Amino acid sequence: MPEYDRAVAGIPDTLKGRSFTRVADWSPDELLTALDLADELKVERARRRELRILPGRTVGLIFRKPSTRTRISSEVGIAELGGMALYVPAADLQLSRGESTRDTALVLSRFLSAITIRTFDQTEVDEFAEHATIPIVNGLTDTSHPLQALADAMTIRERFGTLEGVRVAYLGDGNNVCHSLMRIAARTGMHLVAASPEGYLPDPVVVASCREDAAASGASIDVMVDPVEAVAGARVLYTDVWTSMGQEDEREQRLRDLAPYRIDAEKLAAAAPDAIALHCLPAHVGEEITADVLYGDRSLVWDQAENRLHVYKAVLALTVR
Repeated sequence: MPEYDRAVAGIPDTLKGRSFTRVADWSPDELLTALDLADELKVERARRRELRILPGRTVGLIFRKPSTRTRISSEVGIAELGGMALYVPAADLQLSRGESTRDTALVLSRFLSAITIRTFDQTEVDEFAEHATIPIVNGLTDTSHPLQALADAMTIRERFGTLEGVRVAYLGDGNNVCHSLMRIAARTGMHLVAASPEGYLPDPVVVASCREDAAASGASIDVMVDPVEAVAGARVLYTDVWTSMGQEDEREQRLRDLAPYRIDAEKLAAAAPDAIALHCLPAHVGEEITADVLYGDRSLVWDQAENRLHVYKAVLALTVR
């Protein structure tokens, strides 16, 4: 199979060599370029057309956390682009025995064409990006989940034909998923309302920064405590798990505090008539979302999960040299 003709496909070279460590790394136009390419790649995959955009490239996957969607979409996406995935648990690297992030990044840059990192601390991803000479892609940290935000935006745009003016209500813990969703909403013209109880609100520094972006795009970013007010008129209801990795000791308290923020049939009925439900998964059915909503006809959760594959392929196609 010959290499894919990037010029004919209209894939720009402006992002070549760039990292994607957080949504804020890329401008609104660059984010839209990634979404447009993801749409195209999804269509071509449905046609079963092989697109060898990255022949002979090897992409490293360094993971400190368990994964379903990130790992599988990464390995499948790299293979479908004609490359090879190298999965490396962080514990298997000398990094776990004290070798510096800088040295690891410099060495791996000589072997690989890009690295996707799934870890706890955002500073580890930032350090890799600072010292590597290849693109670094954030597969999730405790403060950011940019690939998920791209998949969210892709899913919303598929359903409504636009992102501008779409009201999104995020309910629950103001976590990494909330932060990245807020950023992409601010840069693409969505109206995002995050509803969380006191003690679970999104980072005020992130909120303030996203509001600056929103002023330029015509978006709006609101934070409130009342989930009923948040869902009124929303076309998207979004939630995430209430107890993330590393928070297991807080589980019972979190269940009590966040119970009013569960997405259920009542909240969906209070939203816009064409409202959809999203969840980045894995879901704890009966906690943050009820089964009738998750598996109902207004759930786009499974499209959203599939779109993780297409946005990842788009990011690699745009950044890998």
